[in-house]
Amino acid sequence: MNTFPALTDLKNLTQEQLVRFVESLGQPSFRGRQILAWIYRPGVTEFDQMTDLAKEFRAILAQSATMSRFDDSMVQCSRDGAVKFAFRLDDGEVIESVLIPEEDRNTLCVSSQVGCAMGCTFCLTGAMGFRRNLTTAEIVNQVCAVRDWALAHDKGPLTNIVFMGMGEPLANFDNLLDAISIFTEQRGLDFSNRRITVSTCGLVPQMRQLGDETDVNLAVSLHAADDAVRTSLMPINKRYPIAELIETCRTYRQKRRKRIMFEYTLLEGVNDTDADAVQLANLLRDVPCKINLLAVNPGGGDRFRSPGEQRVLRFQKILRDREFTVFIRTSRGEDIAAACGQLAGQGWDAKKATMLGGAPTDGEAA
Repeated sequence: MNTFPALTDLKNLTQEQLVRFVESLGQPSFRGRQILAWIYRPGVTEFDQMTDLAKEFRAILAQSATMSRFDDSMVQCSRDGAVKFAFRLDDGEVIESVLIPEEDRNTLCVSSQVGCAMGCTFCLTGAMGFRRNLTTAEIVNQVCAVRDWALAHDKGPLTNIVFMGMGEPLANFDNLLDAISIFTEQRGLDFSNRRITVSTCGLVPQMRQLGDETDVNLAVSLHAADDAVRTSLMPINKRYPIAELIETCRTYRQKRRKRIMFEYTLLEGVNDTDADAVQLANLLRDVPCKINLLAVNPGGGDRFRSPGEQRVLRFQKILRDREFTVFIRTSRGEDIAAACGQLAGQGWDAKKATMLGGAPTDGEAA
């Protein structure tokens, strides 16, 4: 029985890795940089389109490599403008990404894993359990697919990337770093570091490593200011309790004037009292930071309820009175299960969503 070597997916490779790959094919290193400049151009799907490469080399590439892409995907549009994308992977798993358009930016929330092992009690992704890490190409192709869709539908360019989709990004650390390298490489997708945010539930060793090896923004899902409550919500707190997490944030390596974003989901009767706000302020008083408040989404699980607008505003005021920068984040895409904590890769129903190349359905149809 004949066996053939698998084709190398070039979208798994950073610029440095591409250089090594072309050198293994007997080509000079600059060919790797040339290829990188082609791979991420909209509409480039074949090696024959790379017209500054010799025809013979293009033939070699076609025999040894491939450029994966998501071209069989589903799209749902929310009434509030958010757009959810479902991508079926080669092994049949499904991941989701969310485009959040705003007046001055288009932010894409990308996934880093199929499912999640962290088990946060208010998150539907965690209820899936952990299936596997995404490859670098599977992370990068979310951005490529949504970029192409947005351009085709006159939605404007993508401006920001947030790793706040399915999975814990820092638990897929190597592929995360490679994806960031491709996102920020000028010949790649050419995003600024300041336009990329990585969110974590608090994997302390990987947080330190992220600060050492990148200059992207860090967001920390906190959701409680004491260990008992946080452990009940986020099992990771047993391994890395609040004191260790906050000390890591306090000493986190980042450029001047950058601040860590703490994410705090308000749950009625759990973490939303005036005393909770004061405790949070005391906890973060020495950490250069901003705070994002978000009322829990109804689709994030039946155990929790939103505290209501007035309680959220009161919580914000207590923090602002103590000179914190505090934003209230409006949940987007709730009607299509695209809001925070709702992503679960739940289906592939063509009646409820359109293919990537078509017009999106609205929230009513979804």
